[in-house]
Amino acid sequence: MDLGKQIFLLIMCLQVFLIAAVTDPQDFAALSAVKSNWQNTPPNWISIDPCGGSWEGIQCSNSRITSIVLSGMGLTGTLTADIGNLPKLQNLDLSQNMGLTGTLPPAIGNLKNLVYLSLVGCSFLGPIPNTIGSLTQLISLSLASNKFNGEIPPSIGNLLNLYWLDITDNKLTGTIPVSNETSPGLDLLVNTGHFHLGQNQLTGTIPPKLFSSNMTLIHVLLDSNQLSGSIPSSLELVRSLELIRLDRNSLNGPVLLDFTGLTNLSQLYLSNNKLTGPMPDLSGMNLVTYVDMSNNSFDASSIPPWFSSLQSLTSLIMERTQLQGQIPDSIFSVAQIQSVVLSNNELNGTLDIGNNYGAQLEVIDLQNNSITEFAQGSGYSKTLMLKGNPFCAKIGSTENYCSLLQQPNTSYSTPPNNCVQHDCNSDQISSPNCKCAYPITGTMHFRSISFSDLGNASYYISLQASMMDAFQSNQFPVDSIALSDPIMDEYDYLDLRIEVFTSNSDSFNRTGFSMITSQLNNLTFFQRPSSFGPFYFTLDNNGYFSGPNKSSNKGIIIGAAIGSSILVLLLLVAGIYAFKQRRKADTATEEAIRLRDPFASWDRNESAGSRPQINGVRCFTFEELKKCTNNFSDANIIGIGGYGKVYRGILTGGKVVAIKRAQQGSLQGNVEFKTEIELLSRVHHKNLVSLVGFCYELDEQMLVYEHISNGTLKDSISGKSGIQLGWARRLRIALDSARGLAYLHELANPPIIHRDIKSTNILLDDQLTAKVADFGLSKLLDHTEGHVSTQVKGTMGYMDPEYFMTQQLTDKSDVYSFGVIMLELVTGRNPIHHGRHIVTVVRMAMDKTKDLYNLHEILDPAISVGNTLKGLEKFVDLAIRCVEEWRANRPAMGEVVKEIENIAEQAGLDYDVEMLSTSASHYDSNEGTSLTTKSSLSTVEVFHILR
Repeated sequence: MDLGKQIFLLIMCLQVFLIAAVTDPQDFAALSAVKSNWQNTPPNWISIDPCGGSWEGIQCSNSRITSIVLSGMGLTGTLTADIGNLPKLQNLDLSQNMGLTGTLPPAIGNLKNLVYLSLVGCSFLGPIPNTIGSLTQLISLSLASNKFNGEIPPSIGNLLNLYWLDITDNKLTGTIPVSNETSPGLDLLVNTGHFHLGQNQLTGTIPPKLFSSNMTLIHVLLDSNQLSGSIPSSLELVRSLELIRLDRNSLNGPVLLDFTGLTNLSQLYLSNNKLTGPMPDLSGMNLVTYVDMSNNSFDASSIPPWFSSLQSLTSLIMERTQLQGQIPDSIFSVAQIQSVVLSNNELNGTLDIGNNYGAQLEVIDLQNNSITEFAQGSGYSKTLMLKGNPFCAKIGSTENYCSLLQQPNTSYSTPPNNCVQHDCNSDQISSPNCKCAYPITGTMHFRSISFSDLGNASYYISLQASMMDAFQSNQFPVDSIALSDPIMDEYDYLDLRIEVFTSNSDSFNRTGFSMITSQLNNLTFFQRPSSFGPFYFTLDNNGYFSGPNKSSNKGIIIGAAIGSSILVLLLLVAGIYAFKQRRKADTATEEAIRLRDPFASWDRNESAGSRPQINGVRCFTFEELKKCTNNFSDANIIGIGGYGKVYRGILTGGKVVAIKRAQQGSLQGNVEFKTEIELLSRVHHKNLVSLVGFCYELDEQMLVYEHISNGTLKDSISGKSGIQLGWARRLRIALDSARGLAYLHELANPPIIHRDIKSTNILLDDQLTAKVADFGLSKLLDHTEGHVSTQVKGTMGYMDPEYFMTQQLTDKSDVYSFGVIMLELVTGRNPIHHGRHIVTVVRMAMDKTKDLYNLHEILDPAISVGNTLKGLEKFVDLAIRCVEEWRANRPAMGEVVKEIENIAEQAGLDYDVEMLSTSASHYDSNEGTSLTTKSSLSTVEVFHILR
């Protein structure tokens, strides 16, 4: 077929399709322009008829596009002004697409019919356009967890139909806008039920004009900003309020609110401010369940009567509030009470819990008061903390309540639903109904809760039932839901892991996936139990549609390809002859290229992008590595993880290596392989694991490293490796690790952020020299930006909270993780234990006026018994600086190195001598065998370069 006939055929096909198309041409042109700036769009977006062709995520009415819902689809790119050319659009949900960045175009204001706008969990930046105020039909505006900066647009005050306003967790600055003669403001939103403005950088006072008696607000969340001044008394005019969060600001002066009119109030957070004057009186607030006024400077006073009068109260948190005098036993007898936290006050006299304490009372924390006696006849057997009181000094720390107690059990996991769970393959998870499947996974973040007993299963059972009812009543393909791992984060938000399992097969199709993730950010979708407050959802970045379960979507992809358009088929037919001819010509050259280019077969369409760029490392053949591992014998396996297996191998010449072999269909696959090979091929430092070579052949991906004989730092701290680490050795390990990280941050060009620093990624060689390992999640740092905008990855417990909130990765994220390792070295504890973070545990126990900062009870016995812990206090000071909440307050790794060197020098430790003597004579306490000898004979030398 000649070229003229091909062009004629193409024109005829286009004409046929344009005549038959259902979609309005203007809408098709606009959506096509938007699509052209996105990657990873749904696979059936290939026809020229979004409405007639049933494009995933697109809904239409009378040929006009009315809804775009693409939540969690992995979209990347920008949102262009073309979106404003969809005048009939009512619903736009692009939430949970971290790859969407750039500014929000002012043309968004052209969508006059828009009712629902959700961009939660993306990476949009810049100012929120003032044109947002033109969306007068808008009911829900959800812009949380992005990177928006600048001021809150006053024009939002024009959205008189708005019910839900959520701009939490951004970088918004300036004051809260209220109306004046020339400009609208948030005070005009009398029909709005939710003001969620927390976790920004708002300054100035809370304007008294913001609140009025004709408002219908339910939730006011202004927490974690930089607001100052007094709490406006106009807040008491909003009688519909159920939740007030003003904590973590710089509010000052007396609290002049009259709470008697706020009869619906359930939760009140005023902690971590600078409030003064009399403690607020909550008498008669019979619906109040949770009160936290900690860390303020109220007038010194005895315990007020209202503490005991709130019959719905579950949690009373009054740490550092200048309370004094005797504690009445009536405070413990409130029927629903679960937690009474009155630590760090001046309470005195005799503690008498009484015999009528509440049946649900789980925690009584009275640490660091002036209690002189304890009447022990109550029989109370739950968590009681009296450490730091004169009573404990008198009797010594012989009683559990006078030492650092075990924390109450906060673990929970949805049990099987009267069935026996199966052993699923490594990628699948067993559901509560005992079906192996690929669930949607992520975290629900609840911004307030009415309870403090995180181990109480009844709350989660009610929540699970409510969510299942919502999904089933809306005929969503959900078989079951699993909830687990409740933990309170640093903002007093409850983080709860969730897994949603499909009822149709073993995995969700793209439409079901998007619907579920969209509704998980929809407050009105679930009839939540009253125990749980407002929430938002963050989706795990687990490559759902690119991992092993992608085969379950094959039918969708095939169906989309078949039904997309006759045009595509005709073009394929027209070009097939040319393709075959071209293929014959190329086949011969491809083989030759592959022989001299190990990455000739690299798939450029993979998410890993272009082929790796490497230098200075050896390319092994598959047969070479097969031979040196005895055909990848199980006897040579020294590690197993999500990426694959690690084998011990002996190269020709006798060199021992560790070979990391990716399993077929690994979720990380090309991305991790490329990242590690590119980074390690160009960085060289004695405190970084060295890359010897690689293999990329026959669908195999293998990385070959130097062999590290003494396993991970985690194994040595825990005692699993049989190696005991004294204080001096731990200082040396900290210094080695810090030097490795400082090299990555300050000497590598461009700088490298590791992103997964943890004790299992610090390896110890036969001299116990520490080496940083596992660069699969690492990122290069842009000098101009100072950060990398990326989806959150890492390990819970070590993860930088500011990175988790902002999705901005910096070198200070590694500093935070390193600070956690420093605290591990001191305490020997896991980062998260019984629902409490090691940072919180150390901070609560620290008393700088006492020897070793009063940390005796939480120090690792391996370093605290029979040793002089020179420099420990300065080491802990440095660790606490490393784990500061905001990265600006953390030191750089270069500073960390210098400070640890100074600590070692001031402590009089000669590490060069110590290192030699240790390798020669350090003994395993269990075996009685010298470390050097033991290392040379070991056949199970663990090399953990796996996460």
